[in-house]
Amino acid sequence: MKLVRRLRGVALITAMLITALVGSLAAGLSWDNALDVRRTMTLLFHEQAAQIALGAESWVQIILRDDGIDTTEDHLGELWASELPGLPVDNDSVQGIVTGQLEDLNGRFNVNNLLDSNGGIDQDMLEQFQRLLIAVEVDPRFAGLAADWIDGDQNAGFPDGAEDAIYTGMLPPYRTFNRPLVNVTELAALEGMDKTSFDRLLPHITALPGRTDINVNTATFAVLQSLDDGIDATLVESWMSQREDAGFSDITQTFGTAVTNPVMMGQLVTSSEFFRLKAIVQIDTVRLTYFSIMQRAPNGGPVTTIVRSLGTI
Repeated sequence: MKLVRRLRGVALITAMLITALVGSLAAGLSWDNALDVRRTMTLLFHEQAAQIALGAESWVQIILRDDGIDTTEDHLGELWASELPGLPVDNDSVQGIVTGQLEDLNGRFNVNNLLDSNGGIDQDMLEQFQRLLIAVEVDPRFAGLAADWIDGDQNAGFPDGAEDAIYTGMLPPYRTFNRPLVNVTELAALEGMDKTSFDRLLPHITALPGRTDINVNTATFAVLQSLDDGIDATLVESWMSQREDAGFSDITQTFGTAVTNPVMMGQLVTSSEFFRLKAIVQIDTVRLTYFSIMQRAPNGGPVTTIVRSLGTI
């Protein structure tokens, strides 16, 4: 009888252990399945958000093309310059919202303008970049550092240049780019560049293929101030007020006396070629930020996307 009781006790304990193990295994499988389902839905929502962003890009391309047909000037009073209101995304399988904004990149300083047609440093553009840095309260030596970063040689400029000899001594070591920028965020790698300085500079600079002009109708405050040494904040405020509704009617009359360098005057225009779309798509808990840089051909020509990125500019 004692043996029978022992065997019954062992059997009960064994049954309890098996039940516990099966329950634990079932709970783990259920949890893993829930994670797999959620992961699959997140990937699906992300892909759907990317497709919606591409749709927004196509829509913006039509707006820019039509604008190029209707007028030869671009200013902040036009339709394309207004912020895209929140548009609902609602169908049987997806519910969300998409917002966005289009920005004229010809209103910024193109860092690749630092190179002249022969690949050397353009002194006029270098001086303009120095004035821009001063306007946003950033060390002007970064102009020389940026010029050395994109020129094709290993000769450090004086007094503000730096080439591989400096960067390879850092931890971790790296080398200068030695070619025109593809993405303006590459300037964050300049020797001594900190986040605060870069954040101040970023809204006023861009990296576009080749040399580009500046659209004074959309240029930022700091870019307008960088056009000449004698331009102060009061004059720029006056210009910003004049262009508010329809841009400038006569560049020569407005800027002729303030911009003394004919090279600088020669790069001032009232139309734009490059634009950047920032689209934000929210579906369920998935939030996608999409950037697209577009180039518009003159005289109502086609609008072509040249760079796309997700999450970062």
